[in-house]
Amino acid sequence: MSPQNSPGVTLSWTGLLAGFRMMAPLSLFVGAFSLAFGVAAVQRGLDATEIMAITTLVFAGASQFAALEMWQEPLPVLPLLLSTLAINARFLLMSASLYPWLRDLRPAARYGCAVLLTDSNWAMSMTAYYRGENNAGILLGSGLALWVAWVIGGWIGVCFSSGITAPERFGLDVIMGCFLLTMLLSGRRDFPVLLPWSVAGLAALAAVWWLPPHTHVVVGGLAGGCASLLLPFRSDTQSAAEPAAEERHS
Repeated sequence: MSPQNSPGVTLSWTGLLAGFRMMAPLSLFVGAFSLAFGVAAVQRGLDATEIMAITTLVFAGASQFAALEMWQEPLPVLPLLLSTLAINARFLLMSASLYPWLRDLRPAARYGCAVLLTDSNWAMSMTAYYRGENNAGILLGSGLALWVAWVIGGWIGVCFSSGITAPERFGLDVIMGCFLLTMLLSGRRDFPVLLPWSVAGLAALAAVWWLPPHTHVVVGGLAGGCASLLLPFRSDTQSAAEPAAEERHS
């Protein structure tokens, strides 16, 4: 199964609102993660301004929690930057996978969508791309829903940190993984999709066991990307031309 190319990909309010609505339910759980970060950051000694600046501008849960582990005086700026880059390096591959869908947009619109790219709205957008959706506002709208929930959750965590402890006991720490698994199982399940996901998962597990903390994200992303590159390439033009050729010979 190949992507169903939709000519004239656009970015409109209709798509943005649709993406926002589709991601709104999950954004509640994302807000809970951010709430946990706000609580942990207060306990670590950060003030409200620092916490909200990180929450608003970084918008990356794994790297934010990793940064808390290194937060001390004097602040290790270079290690913080390197760890943030390493943990979020997967977005280089994820954004590249969306390029065939976004390439017809103006650069400002294309990069504006990428600013709010996360694991969740990437999975949702790839599903939309493969079913032939021609409104890239889904990517921006879903990312905006997650960002708003992330900022609000962080603010709640800062304000009510004294009354919230151990949010993971409610199972909130597995919601994101369950969402991504659902997106995988509800989409394409053919070999070209399952192989990279399987390779990425196995590589990430190996990295968790044998490599330094947080490197599993990068290792899994790179392994899955390399596995995809090894698959036989079929261009969009070839895929679109095949049905027409079959009709001519029938």
